[in-house]
Amino acid sequence: MINPVSARISTGIAGLDDILGGGLTPQRLYLVEGSPGAGKTTLGLQFLLDGAARGESGLYITLSETTDELTAVAASHGWDIGALSIYELAGDDELDLDSQQSVFHPSEVELGETTRNVMNRVDELRPVRVVFDSLSEVRLLAQNPLRYRRQILALKQFFAARACTVLLLDDKTAQSDQHLHSIAHGVISLEQIAREYGKERRRVNILKMRGIRFRGGYHDYTLDTGGITMYPRLVAAEHTADFAPELASSGSDGFDALLGGGLVRGTNTLVVGPSGIGKTTLTTRCLLAALERGEPAAYYLFDEGLGTFHARSLQLGLDLRPHLESGLLRVHQIDPAELSPGEFSQMLRDAVEQRATRFIGIDSLNAYLQAMPGEHYLTLQMHELLSYLNQKGATTLMILGQHGLVSEARTDVDLSYLSDNTVLLRFFEAGGKVRRAISVIKSRTTEHAQSIHELQLGQGGVRIGAALEGFQGVLTGIPNYHGATPMMVSPGNADA
Repeated sequence: MINPVSARISTGIAGLDDILGGGLTPQRLYLVEGSPGAGKTTLGLQFLLDGAARGESGLYITLSETTDELTAVAASHGWDIGALSIYELAGDDELDLDSQQSVFHPSEVELGETTRNVMNRVDELRPVRVVFDSLSEVRLLAQNPLRYRRQILALKQFFAARACTVLLLDDKTAQSDQHLHSIAHGVISLEQIAREYGKERRRVNILKMRGIRFRGGYHDYTLDTGGITMYPRLVAAEHTADFAPELASSGSDGFDALLGGGLVRGTNTLVVGPSGIGKTTLTTRCLLAALERGEPAAYYLFDEGLGTFHARSLQLGLDLRPHLESGLLRVHQIDPAELSPGEFSQMLRDAVEQRATRFIGIDSLNAYLQAMPGEHYLTLQMHELLSYLNQKGATTLMILGQHGLVSEARTDVDLSYLSDNTVLLRFFEAGGKVRRAISVIKSRTTEHAQSIHELQLGQGGVRIGAALEGFQGVLTGIPNYHGATPMMVSPGNADA
């Protein structure tokens, strides 16, 4: 038995403990509410199994599921619940077993009898942790709100007298059960949101928790083989760190000159341009330079397949294979239809905190946008994510594709104000050929070049030409030529 009450006990879910600031206050009664399929039963089992692993006895009281069903749920996650006590009220001998019904109907049983059965079993087993599943049956038995509230209060006082920590599971059949909210010491709300395309989203919100500070708002979680995994919403201010913001080469002397010396550690760079302009190639050149310095790196592909990415990099002389084989580089292919934003943030956190990753590439933000519920939320989440990466001293390159190849190009969302550096790539026509232009239009840390240069792709990645001093309107894609700027004629001899 845990004393004093001021201690914390784990919920069995590391992410939820983090959200709660360390776990639950013991010897209290909590409400876990959510629609069917949200994961309430799984959360309850994880809570009891965590206690069993710590030598604490656990009791699962079920009015809605049979012992066989609970065992099957546990087995699907690879769990053995043999150490738990399961009290199946639906199979109690004192219930109406003479009925010809093959399915248990809680409405046929008196509430007082059900409550006494529960109390007797708790007195018999003396559990430290209890899960009561579910309150919807109790609500039906009570028939009126006053009787229901009195029975819940009686259970609360009973469990408190026996120093139990209790989770009451509720499937939210009542639209807004404020009776439960006022009685419970804390309320954990689980939500399952269906999308028109892709995997459903699940999120948790702590509606109430007396006596402790917790991280409010919505937090993503997944329910998969192995149980529930929660991803606490990232708060950058909680993750400050000291690092030296020195300059590091991008791997291209010409690009370094445009940036004002190179990429500064602890900054992020946004590479903007239309499809096919060379955004990924430029980013890969910077990635390879970091790897050659021995920096652990991670690259997240949202749009492109791994095979295409590796084949094109190799064709341009940017061989990433040795670094993949050594484990210095990890490339992740991300499906935005299957991955929640919170899960992606956690992937980045794990890369930085567990693998000491110092270079991160995100390709591209357009697909990441599709994983978000709206543009407004993308901006807020990216602000926290980029602030976190900057504070950890990581160098981050993000790719943002634009619609349209020439003339006025547009983006799904403007994130340029969040970036420390913004690199703009443009197609333009000159001499009957389609050419590429590059310019650094923003840098918060260095004196960057103000000029526009021609960009060519070739062996070694990229080559930066002379400033296009004789052109006007290059960034619009419809330039006017008024000078004698020499154009690069061969993609060979790329600037390494």
